[in-house]
Amino acid sequence: MFKKALMGAVALAALAVGSAQAEDLKDFRIGILGGENEADRLRNFQCMVDKLPGVLGVEKVSLFPAADYDGVIQGLLGGTLDYAELGASGYAKVYLENPEAVDPILTTIQTDGSTGYHSVMVARADSGLTSLNDLKGKKLGFADPDSTSGYLVPVVTLPKDLGGVAVKDYFAETGFGGGHENLVLEVVKGTFDAGTTWASGVGEFKDGYTSGNLRKMVDKGILDMDDLVEIWKSPLIPNGPIVVRTSMNDDMKTKFKDFMLALPESDPACFSAIQGGDFKGFTEVTPAFYQPIIDVRKAQIGS
Repeated sequence: MFKKALMGAVALAALAVGSAQAEDLKDFRIGILGGENEADRLRNFQCMVDKLPGVLGVEKVSLFPAADYDGVIQGLLGGTLDYAELGASGYAKVYLENPEAVDPILTTIQTDGSTGYHSVMVARADSGLTSLNDLKGKKLGFADPDSTSGYLVPVVTLPKDLGGVAVKDYFAETGFGGGHENLVLEVVKGTFDAGTTWASGVGEFKDGYTSGNLRKMVDKGILDMDDLVEIWKSPLIPNGPIVVRTSMNDDMKTKFKDFMLALPESDPACFSAIQGGDFKGFTEVTPAFYQPIIDVRKAQIGS
């Protein structure tokens, strides 16, 4: 009896300490995925640094632009980040390592009302490459090993369009470009014959579509879509989630979620900056929304 009471007291004390720590959070820490120029990423998220202290009651908001996807993933797993926006495969990696580490709360809605996007394979327009048949024996670049559109989905779905041949057997060589933006730049430079990146698939290719890496590069003036040709487009992929640390105080989670849901109307410029293109807004999601990607990642590359 005494042992049970003691264990109960210890548990309650631990819960109280945990709650106090959550309540005393002074610094809200945002993880930003790699794959884009760091200065651009910091500039895009500056509006969050300005707005969130007043919304959440914290003293400051800190930005952590990781060199790659895994930097943010490890920060979330280690509890050193409070919020990040992941791709579906990145979330799947977190989930497979620790289902309780983060809560997926929101995802974006495309301008056509869908909650998905596409992996798009591009090549130089002057390369003479116009189809997958032209790429047999060529060099294919991927964005990041933890990218859904830049790696996981192409590896899993391309074989169907390659006559049942695995990617590693169809192409002479594959490699990683160091993130989506750099991957496209490497294609333009000729390092890769073609490469996979992400795009909404809504609107026109010549504009870089309505959102995604191509659109962001066009808007920044570092890509002319006339320099590229689209070779292949994947089936629809679930838009990645906004995740928050599961152990975060519930009141803070609610305030943050409400802030994000209102952001498309309260500050369209901030919303567009952090999302990279045109979207309708956000919608709520749960882990179940990403179960197909979790299953594919587990089968393909483990956690």
